Amino acid sequence: MIYSPKFGATRTALLATVAGAAMTLGATGADAETLRWARVADALTLDPHSQNEGPTSAVLHHIYETLVRRDTDGSLQPRLATEWMIHADDPSIWVLKLREGVTFHDGSPFTAEDVVFSFNRVKHPSSGFQALHTAVVSAEAIDDYTVHVQMTGPSPLYSQNLTNFFIMDSGWAEDNAVQDPQNFAAGEENYAVRNANGTGPYRLVSRDPEVRTVMEAYEGHWAEAPAVTEIIYTPIAEAATRVAALLSGEVDVVQDVPVQDIARLEQTDGVTVTTGPENRNIFFAYDMTSETLDTANVEDNPFAKPEVREAMALAIDRDAIRQVVMRGQSQPSAAPLPPFVNGWTAEMDAYGQPDYERAAELVAEAGYPEGFSVDLHCPNDRYLNDEAICQALTGMLGRIGIDINLVSQTRSLHFPLIENWETDFYMLGWGVPTFDSAYVFNFLVHGRTDGYGSYNGSRYDNPEVNAKIEALGTMTDLEARDALIAEIWDEVMADRVFLNVHNQVLAYAMRDGINLPVHPENQPSMADVTYE
Repeated sequence: MIYSPKFGATRTALLATVAGAAMTLGATGADAETLRWARVADALTLDPHSQNEGPTSAVLHHIYETLVRRDTDGSLQPRLATEWMIHADDPSIWVLKLREGVTFHDGSPFTAEDVVFSFNRVKHPSSGFQALHTAVVSAEAIDDYTVHVQMTGPSPLYSQNLTNFFIMDSGWAEDNAVQDPQNFAAGEENYAVRNANGTGPYRLVSRDPEVRTVMEAYEGHWAEAPAVTEIIYTPIAEAATRVAALLSGEVDVVQDVPVQDIARLEQTDGVTVTTGPENRNIFFAYDMTSETLDTANVEDNPFAKPEVREAMALAIDRDAIRQVVMRGQSQPSAAPLPPFVNGWTAEMDAYGQPDYERAAELVAEAGYPEGFSVDLHCPNDRYLNDEAICQALTGMLGRIGIDINLVSQTRSLHFPLIENWETDFYMLGWGVPTFDSAYVFNFLVHGRTDGYGSYNGSRYDNPEVNAKIEALGTMTDLEARDALIAEIWDEVMADRVFLNVHNQVLAYAMRDGINLPVHPENQPSMADVTYE
């Protein structure tokens, strides 16, 4: 039922020489202990339950640990839990057997009480991960290394929800008054935002947000010592600067390789480029239920009208975005979920060519013969060529009478707009760590209530769809569950809740001698790096 693909291709490019860069790379060689890791953005916070956001989780996975982890082949692997199973006498209880002999970075022992505490914390309203655990009623420590998780009913797929559930030290949290997660959207700060005490393979040495984060290997970690003993993580927002840092030998690994530089790097002596599809799609969404919009120049809500949503679907030219903006490094799709995910179908994925004439007619038929204008909010430091994609869409919509005022800004300002319902029209990318459609439904489709819909910026709230989504959490007949997923997608696609663009394709670039495969969630583990 769950598709766990093997993927990825490594291409070591030694076909040509970029003279100056090659001389530098050849002179320095790979450092077998310190790894300098650069990507486009920093972690938004170190509070492990605050922000459900890719770069944030990628950093946190080195300091904190989850109960299970997603391997590069898509499979679940033990981490702080060595075994997980449904209770033999009660299918509504998950039994977690915990790893013994684990300590937090301050030396405190890891026990079942820490897991129970973390369950309670991640279900707090300010948690960005709350929707993953809506079916959890309670967690109970049976002994020091056994936890029972009581669900609202049988939840055979719940273990898939644990790959980004970080475990905190309950005593450390109490001592530092961080029993509740940071409310990021409200601009809150707490001690856990800049400090950490996890069980991960690396402990935090220093943290200068948006500048540098240093981590060193934790000698007390339960696993085999990693080859990388120190990580220096540096966010470099400017694409050309990021690549130049690799070519000059200032960094060893660039995680977010600009698509326009992939071919050049593949032909650069001393550089290895690894590529693979990410389990993430890029889409636009809009406020489709409010009576009026804050930024439109008309007195009603054009996005509430099916004709306008259909017109926008006819206007987007996904092939042009792939060819011109993404330089071929994307998988155009109309489906708001990647092929990795249970529930994806080729039928959902299919899209037609743009029809600007008919799209303009639909806008006029909807009551806007002169068109209308509206703001489009776009991040400029989160997804591959995010701002350029928004610029391309702006031009396409202009051809059908929709005049876009593009507002591009950093993701730390962009995401709260969605969480606080302060945007009419926006870009978002969504990874699916559970590899199941319920994750998309819980966060993006269900109405914003009872822990659901935290990133549902469209305000879509269909009671019948909500009830079906809630039912998925405890269905044991997996064939019937898949059928219900298909029903939900039929309604969501018919209502045009999303304007999907493509599935993202990743490229990591690194100095020769470093081995780092692409991870499907774009969460590479530097503890797994090997050197040749």
